[in-house]
Amino acid sequence: MAAPTAYAARTAYSLIATDLDGTLLRGDDTFSDRSLDALARVASAGARHLVVTGRPAPRVRPLLDRLHSRGLAVCGQGAQLYDAGADRLLWSVTLDRELAETALGKIEAEVGQLYAAVDQDGVDGLTLIEPGYRMPHPTLPALRVDRRDDLWCEPISKVLLRHPTLSDDELASTARSVVGSLATVTMSGPGTVELQPCGITKATGLALAAEHLGLRPEDTVAFGDMPNDIPMFDWAARGVAMANAHPELKAVADEVTTSNEDDGVAVVLERLFP
Repeated sequence: MAAPTAYAARTAYSLIATDLDGTLLRGDDTFSDRSLDALARVASAGARHLVVTGRPAPRVRPLLDRLHSRGLAVCGQGAQLYDAGADRLLWSVTLDRELAETALGKIEAEVGQLYAAVDQDGVDGLTLIEPGYRMPHPTLPALRVDRRDDLWCEPISKVLLRHPTLSDDELASTARSVVGSLATVTMSGPGTVELQPCGITKATGLALAAEHLGLRPEDTVAFGDMPNDIPMFDWAARGVAMANAHPELKAVADEVTTSNEDDGVAVVLERLFP
């Protein structure tokens, strides 16, 4: 039998950072038994699992319960560091509402009418959607408001955008070209182009969480499926893209595993933690 490669034999990663939608989660918003078993291997080896997701903290809490996780989670594309055990935000950054409105106006001047939603800040923040906005993920709760001005009634962590005809790639590209330093533009899933505080990415949130845990980039392997995971891959020692990942993420990944429906995260973790 051929000797295993150095990488195949390596189990030195002590921080496993996973996206949720399209990565660790299946399309029906569940975790497979195989994925849960693989994460149990990680814990048994003394390594840490960290959720790093675009979902805001209130939408992550029930999923962390299913993972039996009482530790930290990076939420809101890196704008929130959530402590599940204490049910509180250790750190959060809000998007200035006037800047958000200005950015939205600049994009609409280029592409025509958009439909918008916002995630409010805080552990009990709501997702508000204006008339015409359709939630890309039907299992996520949202409250419809009467007019756009109602979106800005409370501090927000991000704005979600949809266009009636443009693709996500087209909308994100145009938004980046006109928004400048008003906000960071990300694409985090089908039908999900977002504005978040300038300079905030999954990597900034992951770095802060790792610092709290006493861990480093070289200790970390990250899993994801969309362009918003690129900063996380740049920060971590190794980036693993799902088979269903966006081509931009696959282009910068160190490895491509099977899809989220085929337990792609577990496939790699079983090799790293035999």
